Amino acid sequence: MDDVDGDRGPGGAVDVEWPLSRRGDVVPPECAWLRNHRPVARIRTLTGDPAWLVSTHALVSYVLKEDALFSMDPVGAPGAPRLCAAAFPAGLRNSMTHFHSAGLREAVMHALSPPAVARAAEVMRERAHQLIDAFQAEGPPVDLKQHFTDPYTVTTLCTVLGLPDTDWRRMLSCLDITIMTACAPFEGAALNWDKGVARMAAYLQDPHAAQAPGLLGLLARLREQADPVPDETLATALHTLFEAGVASASTALLNTVLLLLLRPEEAQWLRAHPEHLGTAVDELLRYNLSIGDGMSRIATQDTELGGVAIRAGELVVVLVEGANHDPQAFPSPERLDLTRSPNPHMAFGAGRHYCPATHLARTHAAVAFAALLERLPDLRLAVPADLLNWRSRWVKRTPERLPVLW
Repeated sequence: MDDVDGDRGPGGAVDVEWPLSRRGDVVPPECAWLRNHRPVARIRTLTGDPAWLVSTHALVSYVLKEDALFSMDPVGAPGAPRLCAAAFPAGLRNSMTHFHSAGLREAVMHALSPPAVARAAEVMRERAHQLIDAFQAEGPPVDLKQHFTDPYTVTTLCTVLGLPDTDWRRMLSCLDITIMTACAPFEGAALNWDKGVARMAAYLQDPHAAQAPGLLGLLARLREQADPVPDETLATALHTLFEAGVASASTALLNTVLLLLLRPEEAQWLRAHPEHLGTAVDELLRYNLSIGDGMSRIATQDTELGGVAIRAGELVVVLVEGANHDPQAFPSPERLDLTRSPNPHMAFGAGRHYCPATHLARTHAAVAFAALLERLPDLRLAVPADLLNWRSRWVKRTPERLPVLW
């Protein structure tokens, strides 16, 4: 890490190597250094593009809320600087803008609304307990990712979106390659994306799709209008929501469960105080490191950020783990405080692009925690934490497996 100012343009010498560590159970030490020495730092992305990395809570919040100055819309434009090569259609990086331009935003927001999530919560609870029954019958050790967090998350998204939940492994097959991070495009990523979209198109074209619950039924009925929305647009909307939802929710859940496994006294306290589950979920989301590659914005005009001149067209990346562990915003940020309030974490972003699925994400996590705490009071890691294998070259920080005992 460079302590010399030198050329402060983004094309100069980098301040830190990017990406940061992919290990999701230890806050990268660069976060504190960046906040203290380079709150707006120079990095070079996987594609070789220069970029600015923003790491304090105040500056991250500013960038995310000032959409007129730091916009998501140009991130996927041809020729724009990138964090990594586009593995799927670049214009879909801003999926809600895509949905809005196609007239689908109202349908999406209805599917993710609190009443819709409340109706899905009972299915989530049933699925969580079914999965626990199944792996308890198998006996320890088991991989909690394979036996719980992945299938549980697929059920959650399928229920809310109205998709059939018949084979969770097949549903997940569209994620492994598509959201890998690479220096250049490669054939398998596009094929993986197309396979997922084709699957959603088949669901939409089913003769009974218009009677389906959730978003599938809403979108299928749009095909029957006098001026129907094209099938490709509808299928892409479904696939984008499913892929983004499952990747975010499953990795966040796995990492937050790991946080409690590493702190059994906190899990014991939460088991004894279930009334604090809501604040506990937010604190676990603040502390977790699953957002591995930050959030990208493009400066729309020449401006200034944290005393640094930013030019129009430059890539600005917000470091969520830097913001969420900033002592200026969170007293004793290194401490997992399950009663922390207020908790202005950035796990869901901020501003116009604040995640529309926040209620679903919180419910998804709360239901899972409640089931695991109730059924498995002695849940613990089956291997030392240092032996966990963290996935590289993927958009999220996630362990490949999470072996547990109980």
